[in-house]
Amino acid sequence: MRSAGGHRDRGFFNSIDWKLVICYLLLVFIGWANIYASVHSSDPSSIFDWGCRSGKQAVWMGTSFIIAAVILFLNPRIYETMAVPIYLFVGLLLVAVIFLGIDVKGSSSWFEFGPIRFQPAEISKISTSLMLAAYMSQQGYRISRPRNFLVTAMIILIPMAIIVLQSETGSALVYVGFIFMLYREGLSGWLIFLAGMAILSFILTLTASPFVAILVIAGVASFCICLYSGRLKWWFLICVPVIVLMAFVPSMLERVAEEGFRLKPLHILLGVIALAIPPVTWLAYRERNTFSHLAIISMIAGILLVFSADVIFNKVLQDHQRKRIEVLLGMKEDPAGVGYNVRQSKIAIGSGGMFGKGYLNGTQTTYGFVPEQSTDFIFCTIGEEWGFAGSAAVILLYVFLIWRIIKDAERSREAFTRIYGYCVACCIFMHLFINIGMTIGLMPVIGIPLPLISYGGSSLWGFTALIFIFIALYRNEKKYF
Repeated sequence: MRSAGGHRDRGFFNSIDWKLVICYLLLVFIGWANIYASVHSSDPSSIFDWGCRSGKQAVWMGTSFIIAAVILFLNPRIYETMAVPIYLFVGLLLVAVIFLGIDVKGSSSWFEFGPIRFQPAEISKISTSLMLAAYMSQQGYRISRPRNFLVTAMIILIPMAIIVLQSETGSALVYVGFIFMLYREGLSGWLIFLAGMAILSFILTLTASPFVAILVIAGVASFCICLYSGRLKWWFLICVPVIVLMAFVPSMLERVAEEGFRLKPLHILLGVIALAIPPVTWLAYRERNTFSHLAIISMIAGILLVFSADVIFNKVLQDHQRKRIEVLLGMKEDPAGVGYNVRQSKIAIGSGGMFGKGYLNGTQTTYGFVPEQSTDFIFCTIGEEWGFAGSAAVILLYVFLIWRIIKDAERSREAFTRIYGYCVACCIFMHLFINIGMTIGLMPVIGIPLPLISYGGSSLWGFTALIFIFIALYRNEKKYF
């Protein structure tokens, strides 16, 4: 059978990317085995014991395989035509769960139906990805156009903001990963750079001082202006000496204070700003180009962020979130409190050595030293029982999964499939980065599952649907290659 363009139909099974499917299955079964390893000390009769988490995960796996099969047999065009209704429906679920959901560890993000719990945030990644793909694949779309950019940003920020209201910071952070897809579709790399600078400024304000953060902002802004204009020597001749002189301001103020003069911190900061802005503004005026003006605006926004960092940290973030960030950044030591999980996690992973202690032989795992070891901290089980080699193998499986999705997305002829594929890759990457990062102490503990491996029906169903919708979309194109 041939298509209208004369290409031979390869058939249903021959057009499926089986490498993706096999990688998915390997991760799911690895997860199942490690879930059993994390709970076997509580004496379940076997991995199929329906009374323990490994048995329940087997049920979630079976239903996930059914979901995958249904998705593959549906007409892939339905995902594009139904993107808007799906996005609106999931948005209603996200709002409804705040008022009708149950409270789980301070988060009102779960519906409960008898023995089954369902988290709308898990499927919101799918609905947002479909909506982004549907909107951005429209003819004439250009992300550089202000209207297109604003609508795209709102598609991402609306569900993200609702999830934050549910006290699900971890799930909300996943949406930050969409910035990589936006970059692929034409977003300026400078915007990504500015986002990174905002994070750096926030961290410097908390760990060093507002003074240091403003110095860094002024230095980076002036460097970017000089680099863009091709006058980098100006930065070394003018800006660097000024910034170095400004670095001595705190010690000079201490001398002044010793003489009996008293200056409030606000006065000090205003003085620093007064010294920082003139050289950068002078450079922008000399160049008289749009980039230089944007650099000045960005510098002012950065300084405003420095002033608001204390309010954000103490008023916006919840108490447990502040404590986790303080422990992560080394501002406080709390090995028996919020730092306990990470400390035990690093002990478990480190004790695994090169090849691990052997399946079901992990002491940290067996005796339950790490809380939530079958969910958020399941990577500890892999690290302890499988060692560095096993951990690296699992990470390489994820790398292959993400690489294969991106490769298929790039080969797609339709923008909808390509954009959706990049959204899938971004979601998996963010989950992987945050989850493994928090188990080894590089990220705050924010409660986010390891894709396809952590225990949980909502998570497994969500990632299964997310991945197999892409497989179905790509299959629809590949069958005529």
